[in-house]
Amino acid sequence: MNYYFRQWVSRDGVSRAGPPTPGTERTAMGWEVYPEGLYRLLTDLHRDYPVKKYYITENGAAFDDQIVGGEVRDEARVRYLRTHLSELRRAMHAGVPVAGYFAWSLMDNFEWAFGYSKRFGIVHVDYDTQQRTLKDSAKWYRDFVTGRRAARPVAR
Repeated sequence: MNYYFRQWVSRDGVSRAGPPTPGTERTAMGWEVYPEGLYRLLTDLHRDYPVKKYYITENGAAFDDQIVGGEVRDEARVRYLRTHLSELRRAMHAGVPVAGYFAWSLMDNFEWAFGYSKRFGIVHVDYDTQQRTLKDSAKWYRDFVTGRRAARPVAR
């Protein structure tokens, strides 16, 4: 499954973003940041359509990233990943058999509807030079994955 933000679907099948909530964080796409939605989606799916394994194949957000002094300080994306992974862990503790999670995206890339104007990657790409720069989110994600791996028992 892919999860970016929550939407409402009316009885006639029309999908729309939810009503704006004052003070709610939004991505560069204008999408509401709603980490609890990942938990609710996983637990509802598992209750209604149980399968042996779930994979989150895309979860991420575009923010207005800038390189300043050779660094990309993308605190909003770090917060997005941290809070969504926390909700993922909560779903797993509730019994949802999650077998994989993939942050979207490794690198900034071409978005079909927006071209190169929206940056989803945890690695910044300078499109003119193809220079890659790890954003703070890439460093955080690396450390998170390394810490989780170290905490797992070794299979023999």
